[in-house]
Amino acid sequence: MMDWSWDKYIPFFDYLENSGLTSENISDWMKYWSDLSELIGEVGTSVYVSTTVDTADEEAKSRYHRFLEDISENVSSRNQTLKIKFLESELSPDNFEIPLRGMKSEVELFSKDNLPLHTSDAKLSKEYDAIIGSQTVNWDDEEVTLTRLSPVMLETDRNKREKAWKLASARRLKDRDEINQIWKKILKIRMSIAKNSGYDDYRAWRWEYLKRFDYTPDDCLTFHDSIEKIIVPLASKLLQKRKEALGLDKLKPWDLSVDIFGRDALVPFEDASELEEKCHNIFSSVDSDLGNHFEIMREKGLLDLGNRKGKAPGGYCTEYPYQRLPFIFMNAVGTHSDVQTMIHEGGHAFHVFESSDLPYTSQRDVGMEFAEVASMAMELLASPFLTKKDGGFYSEEDSARARIEHLEKVIMFWPYMAVVDAFQHWAYTNPEKALDPSNCDEEWTNLWERFQMSEHIDYSGCDDIIATGWHNKLHIYHVPFYYVEYGMAQLGAIQIWGNSLDDEKKAIKDYKAALGLGGNATLPELYEAAGAKFSFDDETLEYAASLIEEQIKELS
Repeated sequence: MMDWSWDKYIPFFDYLENSGLTSENISDWMKYWSDLSELIGEVGTSVYVSTTVDTADEEAKSRYHRFLEDISENVSSRNQTLKIKFLESELSPDNFEIPLRGMKSEVELFSKDNLPLHTSDAKLSKEYDAIIGSQTVNWDDEEVTLTRLSPVMLETDRNKREKAWKLASARRLKDRDEINQIWKKILKIRMSIAKNSGYDDYRAWRWEYLKRFDYTPDDCLTFHDSIEKIIVPLASKLLQKRKEALGLDKLKPWDLSVDIFGRDALVPFEDASELEEKCHNIFSSVDSDLGNHFEIMREKGLLDLGNRKGKAPGGYCTEYPYQRLPFIFMNAVGTHSDVQTMIHEGGHAFHVFESSDLPYTSQRDVGMEFAEVASMAMELLASPFLTKKDGGFYSEEDSARARIEHLEKVIMFWPYMAVVDAFQHWAYTNPEKALDPSNCDEEWTNLWERFQMSEHIDYSGCDDIIATGWHNKLHIYHVPFYYVEYGMAQLGAIQIWGNSLDDEKKAIKDYKAALGLGGNATLPELYEAAGAKFSFDDETLEYAASLIEEQIKELS
């Protein structure tokens, strides 16, 4: 068992603090600090991962809490001192402009009073995980997680779909009060964090914290408007097509995933080991280097893919920063959505590998607006290799079907993303209202009606289920404001994919080169290196929508 005591780290920080800085030693000093940060980050990753692979593991939870309280808070304080020392020296290693920009922001944002608040915030997000992770229902005389019910939404038996949807929804509503209490606590904490740092609201604080230097909150609101104008009509066309194909006057929520031609759901794999092996084949088909990266992950046990009771919800890719190796966590149950998730998280993993040669950890700190380009572009770049002849999952016909479904989901995603992002803009700029969960329910419902095309979908009898949709989006509890990045990145990914349709080898070469920059460039520069434009205006959305429509027709 590792010694978790803060005392063991103090001499290293003392050494850095007491060292004189000169132009001759600044690079070595920064490397020492970077190595120390990576080692501490390695411990942080280990204790975090252990809480997600088994949310019922009380010892893992205790280790995580001890790390947050004993190590993380102290590290933040000592790092603040080192950042000030470094900035006051007016020295800098080579190729350090972007991390320097971020560090200046971090120093200005720092408040010692916020350290225990950050810890409390992180603990509450784990409480949320425990609630979601414990949600099970009885299905076919077996206790199953709600995630295990998701494949039922793909079955052709409409009554069965309705039963499963209502069962899962009713189970979620049982935790309504408990999640509301977590929300009220977490929102109060976030309001205090902003106040302690001298910000008018948490949105303004979080913008600075996320180092969103290249766009503003108003840009996001404009993005929502563009989605409403350009994407919602296209999504509406897809729903109209679905309604007609299924022979329904109105769709119900349980009609949104089933195949419109009455085909059985795609069953790409039987277990997590098959998912792993076939995704390895696909990555190797895209590019041999990427295949080699994934092989390392398999050899070193850096994958936890299958769903089981007690696992935290969702999927993620994180990094063991000292080893410079990624770890992928997900909840696979045998659907094509799992294949997409695996390929998506693989893109994040490749980002870790490709940027691993950058000497300082702060150079590898990638904004999510581009980190998600790595994952979403990989979904599209890998899509031609889903076929069995490439070692993948499907016949040519089923591969085309899977690709069409993916592209249609891209269109349907943007309006949902706008709901999640707009909700957070409202909540954090109207916190007194948002402290009342009934106001949150009302705002979420209003946004749902704005973006989710209720003229096609009959939500009657589902009012409470729709209103509490904000309970089911873990980003709201774990990583506030982290969601619009998916929408931006999808536009970047589609541009890279568009390039690959003209010149596949060059597109993949540019993609890897951009990943290799880590976070050591501005967002516009990273997008440009990948062959895309950092833009989310009407024109860019129109390009994306046209390309998707054209490719769906071609695949059909």
